[in-house]
Amino acid sequence: SRTLEPEGYGVVVAADGGSALTLLEDCRPDLVILDIMMPGLNGFQVLDLIRQRSSVPVIMLTARGEVTTLRDALSLGADDYVRKPFSTQELLARIRAKLRRAGAEVTMPIKGG
Repeated sequence: SRTLEPEGYGVVVAADGGSALTLLEDCRPDLVILDIMMPGLNGFQVLDLIRQRSSVPVIMLTARGEVTTLRDALSLGADDYVRKPFSTQELLARIRAKLRRAGAEVTMPIKGG
């Protein structure tokens, strides 16, 4: 949120996977940034549930760098995958690209993790 709010994005942060799903329903974000390693439901489980009910763009943001993890995230429906540590400017560019493709009016990215 420290990176996104100064850029004019509204941010809602979920502490765990269950909260992320609740916020998805309550807030209807234009974009979801999702960490794979969250308490409760992990990022893969949350992504699978998101895809059952929404086509919102999802960027996976994670410290896991294995190619199989990236493959699994993209196979489950993630739109992008960013490894930690990451460049703030790169993340912002990826966010703008996803929102532009989705035709979204930027109102509220949601970050899980």
